[in-house]
Amino acid sequence: MARDERATLLEVHQALSEEQFQNLKYLLGSKIPAGLVLQASRPELCQILLQRFPGNSLREIARILQQIGRPDLIQRFQLPLEEQIPEENPREPNRDTSNGTGDPTSGQHPGGIPAPSVNPRRLTEKDLMRVAKRLGKEWQEVGILYLGLEQSRLDQIQEEYPNNFTMRSFEMLRDWQRRQREEATASQLLACLEEAHLDPEILNFLRSLQGN
Repeated sequence: MARDERATLLEVHQALSEEQFQNLKYLLGSKIPAGLVLQASRPELCQILLQRFPGNSLREIARILQQIGRPDLIQRFQLPLEEQIPEENPREPNRDTSNGTGDPTSGQHPGGIPAPSVNPRRLTEKDLMRVAKRLGKEWQEVGILYLGLEQSRLDQIQEEYPNNFTMRSFEMLRDWQRRQREEATASQLLACLEEAHLDPEILNFLRSLQGN
């Protein structure tokens, strides 16, 4: 079983481009010390995963593949996915709207217009990665002018990822997310970036998340 697991891991790693492999190693850093993974070769990373996630390494890799946009590899190698834990349903609103008073418990404003979501979803790492892929070479300008980050921090990110614009942008957005905490929503990031001259797909993507 371990032999098959290692062979599958290696095949998955070899199917990734060099940039995707580096992105995978970075995202693993949330569960494995970065010093162990960032310099690891593809065979070395297989061994690390087998040691750190005995019997569960393929599920862990499937999780990362979803984040870096390679679900095709999950299908190709029939990797197990994490079980989806259903979100707890919010308190059911009072469905009786006959009085038309716009009672907050009714979930509607006066006139029957649905009320907006009270707690919009916080952006995920996958969301940030999709934005990062489209920021391009102007990422530092975006960070300073629109996200309020310091030049010294951006210089540090550039040193960490000298040849990977996507990971620079992703790490910059992660810094913004950590600072915003629960306010790191699509609406908040959209408000920051609307005045920037960016790929329109970035703004369209963020707008598509606003109702979530």
